[in-house]
Amino acid sequence: MRLATLATNEGLRLHVKARSGYVDIFEETGQANLSTMRGFLASGPAALDTARSLESRDGRQPEAHEFAAAVPNPGRILCLGVNYREHAIEGGREVPTWPECFVRGADSLTGPFADLVRPAFTDRFDYEGELGIVIGSGGRYIPAEKALDAVAGFVVLNDASARDWQRAATQWTAGKNFDGSMPIGPDVVTTDEVDVQDVALTTTLNGEVMQSARTSQMIVNIPSTIEFLSSFTTLRPGDVIATGTPGGVGFARQPPVWLVPGDVIEVSVEGVGSIRNRVVTENDAPATWRWRPGSVLTSSL
Repeated sequence: MRLATLATNEGLRLHVKARSGYVDIFEETGQANLSTMRGFLASGPAALDTARSLESRDGRQPEAHEFAAAVPNPGRILCLGVNYREHAIEGGREVPTWPECFVRGADSLTGPFADLVRPAFTDRFDYEGELGIVIGSGGRYIPAEKALDAVAGFVVLNDASARDWQRAATQWTAGKNFDGSMPIGPDVVTTDEVDVQDVALTTTLNGEVMQSARTSQMIVNIPSTIEFLSSFTTLRPGDVIATGTPGGVGFARQPPVWLVPGDVIEVSVEGVGSIRNRVVTENDAPATWRWRPGSVLTSSL
């Protein structure tokens, strides 16, 4: 089953991909808890059965701009960094022996086909094609052998990063949390429809392949990722996990390849889907701003 969040005249609404097009679950059922992805996932197996009953219907064919972030308001976005050996090596790092973890906020998400706004105060905007996990039932202390029972499905995402902000300090938060910098979608594909343990992940920039890997190359695989994260926090319905990017990112190339306005970046995960975003200029930033990498802290700041 495939679930998408679409823009409607009534706001963002959860849809299920049907025989033709997409069906608005709330419109068909009248159940308000099924109108959003988080509400739907928190409603448990009965919600899944309801959505499956609508798959034989005829729905509407949305245009690309109508697709919102597949999970538009997750409680958390938990991210793994340096989770492919090739990516660690290209960045001049030791291959990790412990998962690298950071957190994104919901405002950093954007739609799977929306414009990707290059932040005004970065000169080093980079792409990171990834597989995303969407938590279903969730829980705490979830062993790897039961991890997939806690998962609702999978999604495609681009963990686009302002590298100069990311590397200006020892923590990654600033460089990973610019508003609208993580396209995600187009659908959440449920675990009964796709096995993502060994599928192709590809990122293209203006039609040229930049990243090409298989998910089986992850250092920490999907079950172990869920086991690790649930060691220190309760995973809840609608939480998103970004599983890390393979080698081929822009900063590691010689010369570096940075995203610039007019670029088209596309990420595809076999069996899950593709997202495609055009890079555009940020137009509403101040003409001058003191906070940008290279600024020197003084007592007057």
